[in-house]
Amino acid sequence: MARGRRTNLASLTEAVGDNSPVEQRGEETAPPPRSAPLNDLTANPRNPREDLGDLSTLSSIADLQLQPVTVVTRDAYLALYPDDEIHTRYVVINGCRRLAAAHEYRREALDISVNDDVARDRVTLISAAIAENVDRQDFDVIEEAKAVQVLVEECGRANLAAERLRKTKGWVSQRLALLQLAPELQSALRRGDLAIREARSLARVPHELQVRRWQAALERERNKESHQPRDRRPSPSRALTVALNRFNTEPRLLVTALREQLGESGIATLGELLKAEQSTATAKD
Repeated sequence: MARGRRTNLASLTEAVGDNSPVEQRGEETAPPPRSAPLNDLTANPRNPREDLGDLSTLSSIADLQLQPVTVVTRDAYLALYPDDEIHTRYVVINGCRRLAAAHEYRREALDISVNDDVARDRVTLISAAIAENVDRQDFDVIEEAKAVQVLVEECGRANLAAERLRKTKGWVSQRLALLQLAPELQSALRRGDLAIREARSLARVPHELQVRRWQAALERERNKESHQPRDRRPSPSRALTVALNRFNTEPRLLVTALREQLGESGIATLGELLKAEQSTATAKD
């Protein structure tokens, strides 16, 4: 206010309190989380997961969403993939399972975090989509390998893809090797009938020999089991390995193997730990 001028009381009143410029400069509040109706959201067409798995673990999203999903705008996405058909305002990059669960359990909207920087180039977008799923137990290992292959193609070199995923070059090479398996062996790997360690070994064999080598190994294993004394049980590690490999087709085998090794009290403790872990995973999803 210029010196020597009269002060208007009404003007002074307007300049203080909620309208004070001094107070406003010091009160920088974060913007509230944005929300978008489901019909404004499209799941990432380039999502490496073809199968979103069991959505029942996310049923609580009907009432409570703990974390916003990460989205990019339609224009940002189409700048990278102009041939994809996107008819909504946003594309979900991280949170496709939450979006599917929201549809499944009839939630009307989701909290979103708009981050077009994720779509600054294809490598960044693919890396973000893979990073959400990599190392998850329910992520199909062949889908994971295919996603890694796409990233390697975009990066141009395996070591650059490894840096993006914060993995070793060897890990990337091992995943790519799984795509060299015959279709029958890829299916066996997905079912859990073939262990990843054995799959990597078979991938080094010419295609026409892979299935025969695997069948021969299965036959040798069956012969070993048939020649075991009836009162001799397989080692704990062997029993658990077999049960894990057959989990997708015979899940009860794992329950039996764990009960034999842990006892009833151990099973109860394991159940409590799994519930706690599931609660943590649900919060992250």
